[in-house]
Amino acid sequence: MSQSPDSVDSSALSTKPQRVSNSAAGVWIALASSAAFGLSGTFARGLFEAGWSPVAAVTARMAGAALVLTIPALLAMRGRWTLLRTNWLSILLFGLFGVGACQLCYFLAVQRLDVGVALLLEYLAPVLIVLVLWIRHKKRPSVATILGTLLALGGLVAVLDLTGASDIDPIGVLWGLGAAVGLTVYFFISAKADGALPPIMLSAGGMAIGALAMLVVGALGILPMEFSTGSGSFAGHETPWWAALIGLILIATVFSYTTGVMAARALGSKVASFISLTEVLFAVLWAWLLLGELPGTVQLLGGLLIVGGVVLVRIDELRSTRIK
Repeated sequence: MSQSPDSVDSSALSTKPQRVSNSAAGVWIALASSAAFGLSGTFARGLFEAGWSPVAAVTARMAGAALVLTIPALLAMRGRWTLLRTNWLSILLFGLFGVGACQLCYFLAVQRLDVGVALLLEYLAPVLIVLVLWIRHKKRPSVATILGTLLALGGLVAVLDLTGASDIDPIGVLWGLGAAVGLTVYFFISAKADGALPPIMLSAGGMAIGALAMLVVGALGILPMEFSTGSGSFAGHETPWWAALIGLILIATVFSYTTGVMAARALGSKVASFISLTEVLFAVLWAWLLLGELPGTVQLLGGLLIVGGVVLVRIDELRSTRIK
């Protein structure tokens, strides 16, 4: 029995609003995740001032997040434990690279660079994603995506202010680039993992694996594992170490990673990664309000260029969706 033209049009109309609605929700979730992620460098700086090493901060961050997420993850997995067998590699890679290596490299960069500059280096990840899709899958980016990528790169160069008065530590830059590679893995795994696997389970498993990896790094003496009960400063006020740690675990890790996985699944790795560039702007805002770090005019202009790149890529993705 063939369908009438009216029935076909009705079906198309019924699915299109749902797709747009899910996409819009994904954008808001991605922005909420970026705002929370943007606080990680500020909280970490507080721990560093209190006498913590980057490895210790990353280990405590991931171990604490894994503990907080354990019970919700177990509840979400009831009756679906077979998903662990089919997704174990995704969880392992997510923990080792998307969580462990990415966070450690970023925190090491924050020790040598301003929070905003370190984060902008990490967010070369969207450019890497476009290149990987192009090379591996022969998926040539559209003109709009290429322009968006160039704008984002131009913004990154402006934020680094290589010809200005900013003091850029080359070792810090290398650590920031290492964080970009880890973040690239994070977005690919978040988007490619089995959609039936609850995002909170991917986050909890990744945090546990990342924490174990950092414990090994510290135990082998590869990098120092140093804890302290000192205090740091936020907005000019002395703040105890535990306050920075709680914020790092609950806001900048549990909330940000779980919503980040949800956004990547809703939007795909490319769009989610470009929207997440707004984390740079949130990080700069938080660093200004809580640490007194304010970028120069050229660096602020770079932030606007990054936003322009995000908008172009997002418009291109919406146009591609409508064509399909």
